[in-house]
Amino acid sequence: MRLFVSEGAPGNLPVLAAAGRARGRVELLISTVDPEECMVPFLTRPKVPVLQLDSGNYLFSASSICRYFFLLSGWEQDDLTNQWLEWEATELQPALSAALYYLVVQGKKGEDVLGPVRRALTHIDHSLSRQNCPFLAGETESLADIVLWGALYPLLQDPAYLPEELGALRSWFQTLSTQEPCQRAAETVLKQQGVLALRPYLQKQPQPSSPDGRAVTNEPQEEELATLSEEEIAMAVTAWEKGLESLPPLRPPQNPVLPVAGERNVLITSALPYVNNVPHLGNIIGCVLSADVFARYSRLRQWNTLYLCGTDEYGTATETKAMEEGLTPQEICDKYHIIHADIYRWFNISFDIFGRTTTPQQTKITQDIFQRLLTRGFVLQDTVEQLRCEHCARFLADRFVEGVCPFCGYEEARGDQCDKCGKLINAIELKKPRCKVCRSCPVVKSSQHLFLDLPKLEKRLEEWLGKTLPGSDWTPNARFIIRSWLRDGLKPRCITRDLKWGTPVPLEGFEDKVFYVWFDATIGYLSITANYTDQWERWWKNPEQVDLYQFMAKDNVPFHGLVFPCSALGTEDNYTLVSHLIATEYLNYEDGKFSKSRGVGVFGDMAQDTGIPADIWRFYLLYIRPEGQDSAFSWTDMLLKNNSELLNNLGNFINRAGMFVSKFFGGYVPEMVLTPDDQRLLAHVTLELRHYHQLLEKVRIRDALRSILTISRHGNQYIQVNEPWKRIKGSEADRQRAGTVTGLAVNIAALLSVMLQPYMPTVSATIQAQLHLPPPACSILLKNFLCTLPAGHQIGTVSPLFQKLENDQIESLKQRFGGGQLEESLELKAKVSPKPEVIETVTTAGSQQIQVLTDEVTKQGNIVRELKAQKADKNQIAAEVAKLLDLKKQLALAEGKPLETPKGKKKK
Repeated sequence: MRLFVSEGAPGNLPVLAAAGRARGRVELLISTVDPEECMVPFLTRPKVPVLQLDSGNYLFSASSICRYFFLLSGWEQDDLTNQWLEWEATELQPALSAALYYLVVQGKKGEDVLGPVRRALTHIDHSLSRQNCPFLAGETESLADIVLWGALYPLLQDPAYLPEELGALRSWFQTLSTQEPCQRAAETVLKQQGVLALRPYLQKQPQPSSPDGRAVTNEPQEEELATLSEEEIAMAVTAWEKGLESLPPLRPPQNPVLPVAGERNVLITSALPYVNNVPHLGNIIGCVLSADVFARYSRLRQWNTLYLCGTDEYGTATETKAMEEGLTPQEICDKYHIIHADIYRWFNISFDIFGRTTTPQQTKITQDIFQRLLTRGFVLQDTVEQLRCEHCARFLADRFVEGVCPFCGYEEARGDQCDKCGKLINAIELKKPRCKVCRSCPVVKSSQHLFLDLPKLEKRLEEWLGKTLPGSDWTPNARFIIRSWLRDGLKPRCITRDLKWGTPVPLEGFEDKVFYVWFDATIGYLSITANYTDQWERWWKNPEQVDLYQFMAKDNVPFHGLVFPCSALGTEDNYTLVSHLIATEYLNYEDGKFSKSRGVGVFGDMAQDTGIPADIWRFYLLYIRPEGQDSAFSWTDMLLKNNSELLNNLGNFINRAGMFVSKFFGGYVPEMVLTPDDQRLLAHVTLELRHYHQLLEKVRIRDALRSILTISRHGNQYIQVNEPWKRIKGSEADRQRAGTVTGLAVNIAALLSVMLQPYMPTVSATIQAQLHLPPPACSILLKNFLCTLPAGHQIGTVSPLFQKLENDQIESLKQRFGGGQLEESLELKAKVSPKPEVIETVTTAGSQQIQVLTDEVTKQGNIVRELKAQKADKNQIAAEVAKLLDLKKQLALAEGKPLETPKGKKKK
């Protein structure tokens, strides 16, 4: 075999390190060649590294070559490694290419370089920390470690770009960097020059776009517009001119909503929240809010849609909560069901049904599924050793036991897990166990239980997955989790518990037991639907006509993607199974986790007391939705996104478009005579609208939100370039041009109002009311940009959509929800605390934030100049000047500059 490499090409690093590990197992000749030399005869462009096999075949992908060397070393492939390699190619490499280009070719430093890649570095650090292993795929070094190390080494070998707070990443990187194969690889490729050795290679590469694939600018790019074909422009103009007549008739409302033959029937569920907990922001974005966006989008597409959820009310957790509060389990369920319903109502979640699992229908359907499984031989009986409290005369569920952790000695470990060391525990392993109810010492006794025979159902499950997964929209983490369970073979799972609060087991000898909540909780979707309509089977036993989308956080994937499908397949009763399993990663709070007991983080019942409208919460949570990797809620970032993306971008554009109609044309949409540039803008907006559809059809909710903001930026730029406030004072041709620009802008605003509806329903309705958007246009979103506000259409009163979030307000909220101050009144604190000096300590923001603020300062400066040129009302000018000064203050803070005290004018 012969390996061809070249100096200064980053892809050679992991390949040489992997080759070093395989040394002695294979005869390998390594040749250094010119990067312009074409080593693969059938490729038209030079490519290194290249591995020429003894068979004469070639491998010319760095990860494929590394994989080959690892396989020669006896390494066995695994799903976790494959997932890391996919992430490295799709997420890490685009960010890293941008960072290295900025550093080496453009000579940038600091946050300009670290900014594009910081999120990816944090993801690696969190993954290493969470699994508490030294390497990415476990206790031993894998292919994933070498590939990611090789990608990151050119940047991270400079300690300035290895953040100190990412301790797990730092330890991992240093461990690999000290290994001999990695050291030799670095010396060969970088030749003691460090990252500068890559300059000749990087200078020949095209300038990378930002990691999200967009150019690093808020304005429409000439080259983007230039790629539009004449046919695309003509089609966009034709669709625009057809206007409202293009809209199909609205679907007649149904009650109840039932599947319709020949239509797309979409059934949407969000994971049933435990009734005994108040949901925090991470719970809300992971389940109900994400599902709500897709349900609203489905209705805009005129798909026949049913969206359901409810509280999961049975199980140990409910009994424990009831004991803590001195209530019965039913009283706890009644109390917290109302709390959940009120929270989701405030967040404007558009359930068709929000039910609960403590119903006769739940008992009936669960017992029927169990009986069918039992009859078909998929239920086993076995003896389980458990702790029994003789004083309370009952077996103790995991949460009713505590004791000393057998691993770390923590004295208050629970019967299922130790909160200190994080290890899972079997309750009978606890040292000095005690009953949480009476504090007496329980004894170990045997108890008969029922098990679902998953091994016997495994083949059916794999056949179903083989048909379902190709072409479906299961998220990568969901696919990976299910593959991980199947990799080692399924084991029988216990489906009963020694509890009183649950669905009774209908089998002789098991009358004192209930079903384990993980077996019957997912059946709750069926029973909730059955309480909504007696025709529930038309949804749940109709896989040929129903598309089932299920939304959840990743910890719920095994129950929805494996346990319930196995149960349903075993019944042989034609149940509807999940078509698209949509799982998020976790949302953290600032630098830690949500904790109700410690007062850390915002919980659903607290959000409405902040004074921030529900739609702003929805927008920010969806903007940072943890798609693909964990993300974190940040008060500072929320302020920035509200003030830049909503107030100064989206709100500014929609308000200006409507105000121009009111001020210059008496509230009536003017005639529009489209120029070629206007027609190109129509086509460009149409492309972005179609991109929005493509993303939401694939349930990429966060990315689709960016399309709305992009169209708004294009609208702002369009107004800024054409200056209708000036043209309205000019010649007849100028006034006509002002009319066209205003009419087109207000139609873009109307389009945005409909695109916004899944994300910010109240803001969407407000815009539509201000513009008097015709009802059909409010309820249907096609893939073409239509003229929905034709010339002569009268709009209503236009007013601002968003309010600015102030630094003081956000700082107060940050302290309030930061923990450790639960007993302290905010009002008292404000009176007692002395005001700080004007000099502020600041942290420099990222280059992207600074660019956004710089653009906003420029934009606001233009507005002030416009008003002064028009000799507008002094109060109006003063208000806009105040906005400008505030933006300048934000920019100064972002750049790390000290703030100056305004001097003001001296009185004469």
